Amino acid sequence: MNVRRLLLSIASVVLFVTAIPAQDLSSYRKFAFGADLAVIAKQTGLRPAEAQTICQRPQLIQSLDWQPRSTSNPSPAELKSVKGVLFRFYNGALSSVAITYDRDSTAGMTVGDMIDAISVNYGTPTKPAEEVFFPSIYAETLKVLARWEDSEYSFRLVQSSYPAVFGLLGTSKSLDALASAALTQAKAIDAKEAPQKEIDRRQREEEASRLELEKLRQVNKIGFRP
Repeated sequence: MNVRRLLLSIASVVLFVTAIPAQDLSSYRKFAFGADLAVIAKQTGLRPAEAQTICQRPQLIQSLDWQPRSTSNPSPAELKSVKGVLFRFYNGALSSVAITYDRDSTAGMTVGDMIDAISVNYGTPTKPAEEVFFPSIYAETLKVLARWEDSEYSFRLVQSSYPAVFGLLGTSKSLDALASAALTQAKAIDAKEAPQKEIDRRQREEEASRLELEKLRQVNKIGFRP
């Protein structure tokens, strides 16, 4: 009987745990990782043409900077807490989001307060000893205060030192890894082609100067009187 009761208790615990819905880290609010640039642009009220091209080779990497307060008809929630969101795209698919929170909306809030608020959406975090580059807060490398992740996605909470502004970096691990590798390759390509590009630039400038001088020569030949 004792064994039977133990087995029933274990089964009840298993059923309870499996009934708890898994935290979904595949999106930030309505912005889903992997979504097309055109979809994100429509959701934010921006135009796809407003995206900035970071590199075109070996893969297309773009970014889209969204300031909710400057967007027509933003939602109250976006107005209240988010100052800006920087979207990054790998070949047109959303690979990461860098959210900068509004300073006034988080005034007085502690790191614990921020962790508790974010955990409502993403579950229990870890506190790894790591740093991460955050593009929207003075483009600096910051200590990770908390991390929420699964096998495919992750979110990292950071805070700049001055001014004290909170930020949240969300990534699709696979797409962000591809984007980071492409950016590294793009830098290598640029470094390799830099000497020839400098030669070509000088030749263009010399040719432009020669043509300008030739125009002046033709005009002065006609009007010159010794």
